[in-house]
Amino acid sequence: MIDLHYWPTPNGWKISIMLEECALPYRLVPVNIGKGEQFTPEFLALSPNNRMPAIVDHAPAGGGAPVSVFESGAILIYLAEKTGLYLPADLRGRYQVLQWVMWQMGGLGPMAGQNGHFRLYAPEKIPYAIERYGNEVNRLYGVLDTQLARTGAFVAGAAYSIADMAIFPWVRTHKAQQVALEDFPNIQRWYDALFQRPAVKRGLDLGKDLRAPGLTEEARKALFGQTAQSVRGGAHKLI
Repeated sequence: MIDLHYWPTPNGWKISIMLEECALPYRLVPVNIGKGEQFTPEFLALSPNNRMPAIVDHAPAGGGAPVSVFESGAILIYLAEKTGLYLPADLRGRYQVLQWVMWQMGGLGPMAGQNGHFRLYAPEKIPYAIERYGNEVNRLYGVLDTQLARTGAFVAGAAYSIADMAIFPWVRTHKAQQVALEDFPNIQRWYDALFQRPAVKRGLDLGKDLRAPGLTEEARKALFGQTAQSVRGGAHKLI
């Protein structure tokens, strides 16, 4: 059994989709990031970066003590290695997938996150920030569209992989990002195909009733108000 410490966000969806695709048994452990539950001592013991998702595998390969993993990219790789699914075993195929996972982790996710923040959550609409991150997200969509035109199938080639699972949840937010998918026909084709996968639908549906309809001031502080000093000093108390 795997414990999935989760909240329904793009990074959380990566793991819920992977668990559903692999048909692995798991138990949902909600982490309400709007209430600051990511700062509990119990969760920090699993994820010292105070970010979900995290997993605890109570039946790791080879037996022994449970294995905990934080950071969504690392979790995807762990689950792929555990099951032998969605990550090629051969050298070239493996790194074709892994480089696109890292592209999402280092590029699309952070840049889309900043774009969404300045468009949707920032109390002051700063034109430079909106333009800067909007342009970068647009560029990254262009990179992805070109790659999907090259493969004619999935991100890393002919086979569906953890690269697709890493990237899809962030493309899922394209409307909030103010990205028109019709401008990127190869992404549109890929997105529509993935959205029809039953496991993807189940992963997206996991915990969808948990999300609050709006962002309260308390949630804003929990999500956006942390510094090194607040974390070290324990000022990140639960709301």
